[in-house]
Amino acid sequence: MSSSVAHPGGPDRLSVEPLAALSDNYIWLLTAGDADTVTVVDPGDAAPVIAWLDGEAGRGRQLDRILITHHHRDHTGGVTELVERYGAEVIGPLECQSVAIDHRLGEGDVLTLFGRKVRVLHTPGHTLDHIVYLIEDAIPLLLCGDTLFHAGCGRLFEGTAEQMQANFSRLRELPPSTLVFGAHEYSLANLAFAQSVEPGNAAIDAALERARALRDAGKPTLPSEIGRERAVNPFMRYDAPGVREALSEHAGRAPASDRDAFALLRDWKDHF
Repeated sequence: MSSSVAHPGGPDRLSVEPLAALSDNYIWLLTAGDADTVTVVDPGDAAPVIAWLDGEAGRGRQLDRILITHHHRDHTGGVTELVERYGAEVIGPLECQSVAIDHRLGEGDVLTLFGRKVRVLHTPGHTLDHIVYLIEDAIPLLLCGDTLFHAGCGRLFEGTAEQMQANFSRLRELPPSTLVFGAHEYSLANLAFAQSVEPGNAAIDAALERARALRDAGKPTLPSEIGRERAVNPFMRYDAPGVREALSEHAGRAPASDRDAFALLRDWKDHF
């Protein structure tokens, strides 16, 4: 499965390609123009990365950086093999202990990638160490791991609904054109849940039709866009009247706050 996204900006334009891994993961592979270096994000398995680098597309390119969003093995399982094989630098969260990290980053840190500024946001919730990478380009890119999915969010394994609601309150304020690169192909299930929450939302119906067409064609449903997520993602719409009405009916009580609404949504999705 392969579908790349190229950005405007001349010969050094940034391209992002999904490498399918494990059962439903995406490893995001970044290149820029004719640059001979490659960056990968969350390589839970080394094999797809090695296959790309050894193939026609990767000829003459060198893996020089690995970005990690959080410590779960399906995001870090290929790191050691890739470092041993290519000598790549590993960049990841301050508190990540599952792999050796050369450069640890947290909230507000900035790095440069292919000449672009990359801002780091700390987004605890799915895990406590989770960070996301916001690449400032002609069209911004958000490499968001398991924090934000198309029409969904990550399960709360270590953090709280309050933390995740705060993340979504911030992420939904990014420019609508921002491309959203989540790490899993969960879109069909997430959109089915979104329809249950807001059955009258035409944007969700259209997004589900689009996602089904892409999957039927063997293509990823990602990236999404922040603008689309504002329209279809119930976890970004926790304060929308239709979502609040659905939560009141489902839970048998009205949400007491935004945090409470988010928690009720997450519990509903967990048992959907």
